[in-house]
Amino acid sequence: MTTNMSFLNLILNASFVVQLVMFSLLVASVASWSIIFTKQKLIKKIKAASDSFESNFWAGGDLTALYQTSNKNNDNDLGMAAIFRSGFQAFNRISTKPSVAKDKVVEECSRAMRVAQMREVDKLEQSLATLASIGSISPYVGLFGTVIGIMNSFRALAGVQSATLAM
Repeated sequence: MTTNMSFLNLILNASFVVQLVMFSLLVASVASWSIIFTKQKLIKKIKAASDSFESNFWAGGDLTALYQTSNKNNDNDLGMAAIFRSGFQAFNRISTKPSVAKDKVVEECSRAMRVAQMREVDKLEQSLATLASIGSISPYVGLFGTVIGIMNSFRALAGVQSATLAM
């Protein structure tokens, strides 16, 4: 008795539950790789934007000119540039008010920059919980599919008169 042991034949002859498990693992894998590549692209983009902004910032130019330049390049509003813009906007907003104490200006700018920093961290952390969940659940889903497949094999062997190792 020869059986076709090709990969496709094994999938097609598996039970519905095992096929469902394999399909769910395939979907989880595609989702994971999609998140990984998207995250890698975002990190490269933020790193490049931050490096560019940092070199402009430490060049010693006028901060107002740097703000206006970063305001024109809204697509470059990532990382350090976004934090700077937020702090500078707060500075412009509060410094136009008459008789504001300097410590109040510094406090307001610091608060605005902390909020912007949290937004940037949220951008970087987005989808990481999904990736962690997939990574921690997938081995158990795979194990479940393996157990179901083995149980089905034992049931098939139970109905045979003489079970051999080849079966």
